Amino acid sequence: MRSGRPRKLSDRTARMLVRKTNQNPHLTAKNLQEDLADSGVVVHRSTVQRCLHRQGLHGRVSRRKPYLRPHHKIQRLKYATGHLQKPDAFWKQVLWTDEVKIELFGHNQQRHVWRKKGAAFHEKNTLPTIKHGGGSIMLWGCVAASGTGNIARVEGRMDSTKYQQILEANITPSVKKLKLKRGWLLQQDNDPKHTSKSTMEYLKRRRLKVLEWPSQSPDLNIIENLWVDLKRAVHARRPKNITELEAFCKEEWEKIPSTRIERLLAGYEKRLQAVISARGGVTFFSLGGGPFYITCV
Repeated sequence: MRSGRPRKLSDRTARMLVRKTNQNPHLTAKNLQEDLADSGVVVHRSTVQRCLHRQGLHGRVSRRKPYLRPHHKIQRLKYATGHLQKPDAFWKQVLWTDEVKIELFGHNQQRHVWRKKGAAFHEKNTLPTIKHGGGSIMLWGCVAASGTGNIARVEGRMDSTKYQQILEANITPSVKKLKLKRGWLLQQDNDPKHTSKSTMEYLKRRRLKVLEWPSQSPDLNIIENLWVDLKRAVHARRPKNITELEAFCKEEWEKIPSTRIERLLAGYEKRLQAVISARGGVTFFSLGGGPFYITCV
């Protein structure tokens, strides 16, 4: 028999709370407290929290992930199965590219969910995100197995013409710097400006071979991990204005060691296996979405 003061919530009520959080992990402790009050059970919010903690449920920030439709999952699964057996030499010949937006002011919006350990990326515990958001500066960058290539600030609105201009100015110098051999592949996502008619004609005219890529798949692009590294390094330097923000980004980009990229490529097979295990769904390699914010001092 349990000694001490009896618990305010019965086992039946505890099971009901667990059931509600399983149905909707985004409910807050206050929401659950109000539900209990409506049924005649008046307790403090901390009582609700302790009850859920005993059941192995803890409030955690909801992970953000790309919004995946069924056809996205099919494309992702096809990519993963089709590239799972590719040798290391194949990935060493890929030039990975991407754009990122970084804001100087603001705060990332976060939401909490009730979940158990190891369930961060279960579908119901994540927040769907759609690519692109506001930002003070937008950067385009590229990397390969041997290190970081060029990084360039995008001035104004990024459209197909501007994208082609960035490729024209940065691809050849980066390929030479990274010593990519003949037959190298350009990786880019399926953003409309990357796949527009004019861009496809440009790529064909420049004889650039493009890696097949599934939409909504930042978790398959190793450069996403490097954006996180970059943001942390820049944030630690506390830029005071946009000029410093851009300068710090370019300086820290050059400091990223090639060994970091080599480790990411060495683990790429695991990413593909994770996509296959998830049947094309979101994986734990997802890094979240939205702009990164740096508070001005």
